[in-house]
Amino acid sequence: MIRQAQPGDAASVIPLIYSAIGDIAFTLTGTSDPEQAQHILREFFERRDNRLSYENTLVAERDGRPVGFILFYHGSRTAELDRPLVERLAAIGQPDVTLTKEARDDEFYLDSLAVDPAYQGQGIAKALMEAFEAEAARRGYDKVSLIVEESNDKARRLYEAKGYEADGQLQVSGHLYDHMVKRVVPVK
Repeated sequence: MIRQAQPGDAASVIPLIYSAIGDIAFTLTGTSDPEQAQHILREFFERRDNRLSYENTLVAERDGRPVGFILFYHGSRTAELDRPLVERLAAIGQPDVTLTKEARDDEFYLDSLAVDPAYQGQGIAKALMEAFEAEAARRGYDKVSLIVEESNDKARRLYEAKGYEADGQLQVSGHLYDHMVKRVVPVK
């Protein structure tokens, strides 16, 4: 079952977000301590109106708990959704940190996706991606995008199989990523 995430899903979802975004977690939270980074990620997940919020997240539920997630937002909302993160970084003495804009303004952006290792290979990631694309179409968007780390061949194969094509590169938190896009048919 795929459903809208709720704040109470944090205990299951935050370790998955952390595993999906890697070093980006340290940039977003201003700490290099994994435990502290996950604590801060959780605080943002449980809040509204920011990039990491449960509002922007769907979860795949199995055995009564979330075992996968997909987080997304429209690229035109990036500055607005990143503002609480930037303000927190400034408040802890890191006002010069710049968060790389990963999505373009005309794209519905798949920020992150992960499935619990015990549930991988069951089609959950594909189902979450289909739900993301259906949400884009439902909202009237015709282009979806994501980034994939240059060295992540497994994820790249999934995205290419789903019809995504690389159209550029960008550097995020010291790693090189390919930006990939796909056209979808909006629901009228």
